[in-house]
Amino acid sequence: MSRPDRAPAPATAPAAEDPRGPRASRAARLLLGAFLLAAAVDLVSLLAGAELGHRIAKPLLMPLLAAYAVARGGPRLLTVALLFGWGGDVFLLLDADWAFLVGMGSFAAGHVCYLVLFGRRRTSPALGALYAAALAGTVTALWPDLPAELRVPVAGYSLLLTAMAYRASSLGLLAGAGGALFLLSDTLIATGVADWPQPPVPDLWVMLTYIAAQFLLTEGALRTGYGERRTTV
Repeated sequence: MSRPDRAPAPATAPAAEDPRGPRASRAARLLLGAFLLAAAVDLVSLLAGAELGHRIAKPLLMPLLAAYAVARGGPRLLTVALLFGWGGDVFLLLDADWAFLVGMGSFAAGHVCYLVLFGRRRTSPALGALYAAALAGTVTALWPDLPAELRVPVAGYSLLLTAMAYRASSLGLLAGAGGALFLLSDTLIATGVADWPQPPVPDLWVMLTYIAAQFLLTEGALRTGYGERRTTV
């Protein structure tokens, strides 16, 4: 007598799997941890006045964040924007006027990448008006105190940065907060160039807002139609 066929097992939905595989997911977690460690070393070094620690940790930040974005399946423009940020970080470590201008140019190229990445998503006209007023007020206030050779470059860069910060809000709260913090960070730098009164340990606040800005922009891009979710079917 032949054995009766077993009843088929009830169909169950397959468990959700990371389309990039467990290795990529593990790599992303490790890279994020390395980025956060480098950020902590940099900020603690600034707080403690350990210049060497800052010079070692700062150039590691954006490459680690860019590698994290790649491991998460992020778009190329996001990676390129972060690497332009790395170029700006490195040049701003040099104490020279030409290096400041080159670093500002590298950051500006990163902002262009962000603007292209954000595309034509809708943004709030009221928020745009607020950013425009902030730009006009800041440039007007800083202009007399900036070195003459930096006035036009700083004004042009400020326009591009403000546009990036405004357009970042189209990706949601995380990216919008990142854009706003980037604007705050660079405004702190500009007030230092203009010899305005500074808060205690000014470089700490510049780097704290900058690190948070780049991380939030990255997470905002990865969570809003980019990265892992684009590889699912």
